[in-house]
Amino acid sequence: MVISAVLALVAIQLGSLGWLQAHGMSALTVAIVLGILLGNTLYPYFAARGGEGIAFSKQTLLRAGVILYGLRLTVHDIGQVGLAGVLIDALLLSSTFALAHFLGTRFFGLDRSTSMLIGAGNAICGAAAVMATEPLLRAKAEQVTVAISTVVVFGTVAIFVYPALYELNLHWQLVPAVGTRAFGIYAGSTIHEVAQVFAAGRSISPETANTAVITKMVRVMMLAPFLIGLSGWLARDRSRAAAAVSGSCGTGTGRKLTIPWFAFAFVAVVVVNSFAFLPKSFVGNAIDLDTFLLAMAMGALGLTTHLSAIRKAGVKPLLLGAILFAWLMGGGALINILVEGWVH
Repeated sequence: MVISAVLALVAIQLGSLGWLQAHGMSALTVAIVLGILLGNTLYPYFAARGGEGIAFSKQTLLRAGVILYGLRLTVHDIGQVGLAGVLIDALLLSSTFALAHFLGTRFFGLDRSTSMLIGAGNAICGAAAVMATEPLLRAKAEQVTVAISTVVVFGTVAIFVYPALYELNLHWQLVPAVGTRAFGIYAGSTIHEVAQVFAAGRSISPETANTAVITKMVRVMMLAPFLIGLSGWLARDRSRAAAAVSGSCGTGTGRKLTIPWFAFAFVAVVVVNSFAFLPKSFVGNAIDLDTFLLAMAMGALGLTTHLSAIRKAGVKPLLLGAILFAWLMGGGALINILVEGWVH
């Protein structure tokens, strides 16, 4: 655990550098990169002694970090973007995850866990969503890292592409009546990480950045219902698989629902935070602690990630990530236009 803690501290310090912040590289991203570097050089020599602490960081501390993540959100955030923003987030989340699962398993031949992790990361909130989905899928460290890599690559590209799209639209009027607020909703509903959303929005205007981050936070809040729904879906599939093996009709066979209790705790923290009776200093310190816990989890993940396994995964996950990125930009723009027109 000391190793994970040191990685987290270094990553947080590096993540505060202006250059990395300007390029949407959060402390979590830096932590996993540092973990991978150490995990493929020095860590294997003492992995046997540090394995239990690393596993605790990846699992227990991860869940604690997801729960405390709720302190960054309030129910009021939903009202800030209105019905249109909520509908746009919901439609893009469900369509992106479904597209990732279908293309990943049917077209690219990826395993289901990798496809779902890539889908969760692209559909919701990047690395945090991948890490939160991992316990339900019981995924391997390499599968998680491959999924996070797609978020890092295409989320970073989005930081530069989205401001260019805004300027292009100003000159060519490809999409009429798209102001800073509308583009903020578009960016927040389609870019992967919160840091990447802020970096892209801030390149346009402070108003765009504010709207984009609020829209993104509403999208983050959908992580809890997503995890609960995914848990039920996985339980149903396992029940059917057990029924097929036993030759029964599937009633009462292998029907075990993995309840993501940390998702309920996440919602509870959001609700409590919405009442604003917690001291601001306490909330600020708790958010700092949350960043530290999540960075520890990401660093531990990097330590147990083998580059040979990532190379073995090949180019297919990146191709899937590219298609999802194209869908988020193109399909996301269409959904934004249709929903905004319907609501208003």
